[in-house]
Amino acid sequence: KIMPQVSLIKTESYDPAEVERAVARHFELLGVGAFSPDARVTVKPNLIMRCPPERTATTHPAVIEAVVRQLQARGARRITIADSPGGLYTPQILSAAYEATGMAAVAGRTGASLNLSAGSRNVHVAEGALCRDFDVIDPVADADFVVNCCKLKTHCMTTLSCGVKNLFGCVPGLLKPQLHYRFPDGEQFARMLVDLSLLVKPGLTVADAVDAMEGDGPTGGRRRHVGLTAAARYDGLYALDLVLAGLIGLGPDRVPMLAEAVRRGLCPDGVSGVELLGDPLPPVIEDFLMPASKKLNFSGSLPGPLAKAVDWLEPRLAPRPKVRERDCVGCGRCAESCPAKTITVTGGKAKIGYAKCIRCFCCHEMCPVRAIDIRSVPLFRFLSKGR
Repeated sequence: KIMPQVSLIKTESYDPAEVERAVARHFELLGVGAFSPDARVTVKPNLIMRCPPERTATTHPAVIEAVVRQLQARGARRITIADSPGGLYTPQILSAAYEATGMAAVAGRTGASLNLSAGSRNVHVAEGALCRDFDVIDPVADADFVVNCCKLKTHCMTTLSCGVKNLFGCVPGLLKPQLHYRFPDGEQFARMLVDLSLLVKPGLTVADAVDAMEGDGPTGGRRRHVGLTAAARYDGLYALDLVLAGLIGLGPDRVPMLAEAVRRGLCPDGVSGVELLGDPLPPVIEDFLMPASKKLNFSGSLPGPLAKAVDWLEPRLAPRPKVRERDCVGCGRCAESCPAKTITVTGGKAKIGYAKCIRCFCCHEMCPVRAIDIRSVPLFRFLSKGR
């Protein structure tokens, strides 16, 4: 079996010339060839919310611009930058997101189009194990070639946000919370994401890991400089996630999408099964901060009766979102994005009804002022300490 290829290029800054050189090298190493002028190419960044690039929640515009220019150098003329950020999927919200994240400026400099249509359509995926149909945004459904431009981040629900998770933005607007509600279990949600990746089949994935996000990602974490870009063709999508997960100290068993991809035979179970191109893989970042929502299951090392007690307690002690009322501005984005519809805005402040909370952390993810924390009870923190 041919090993999947992942290219790695040391990229220390977002200086346009440095990023351009790095992305050009990725295209060369992976043998990305010429495009017909009529080919419809969609560049899909991570534009999860309307925020500036410095927040490190979104793909940096320098990376998107370099990708567009490499596509143009290979003959592509019909290039569209498109994503469905969290929340409503409307032309007004798309325009505001493109402006804030730097995509509008990229389009202005390169001549690429920005998708301002809110259209989508249902597409069947024959290889789906859990989901056989998805509604996806028109620029992805109609594309001849998709370039998946992700950001390396930790994630409060899926642990890792990179190539596979970025494709969730191909699902339009508030249909994403519906999928969260249909698949609240982490393993089922991961199976759904792998099914979606088999539908989209991005021809190329480029990962922005110059500045990553650690901690309570995908929007509430903090900047962590990594100094790297990575890329892979479609058959290396899962391997790219595997390599970058390993770089921040995560094995495939700790990333549900990777565990599912390994189980299906889509991904090797270790980096030894990946052909690395370009620069050497950097050492593991041992202190890369994980989300507060992620806990280790420590009941397996306890005696039987005590392990059963801990298993019963864990869901009750598990981390959950908590609104800091003093910082809440009552905008309602959390309520809008909540799959379980358990959040209300009363007296200008968000209130979470925990009886129905599925702990997907969409509210934390979509809060524009970071007024929702991930909290666990002191007993759980005590039990988890040092494990």
